Amino acid sequence: MNIFLKKIFYPMIFNSSLFLMLFIGIQNSSKNSKVNLLINETVRLPISFIIGTSFLSGSIIGSLLSFNFSNNISTKN
Repeated sequence: MNIFLKKIFYPMIFNSSLFLMLFIGIQNSSKNSKVNLLINETVRLPISFIIGTSFLSGSIIGSLLSFNFSNNISTKN
């Protein structure tokens, strides 16, 4: 498999499976909260969903950033 596809495919499959487990895990969550954005507030969401999606979005962005920077590093001897 091409290394480009591995660096994109594996993190997306891993994060998608974590997102699915997040939905299964928050079904019995009773504590809800709103997120204050710059302009408005969101609807009431379970706290575990807010924390989980923050973690997963950071994981996805981190995997994409490492992919972009690894191709642009130049070594000087």
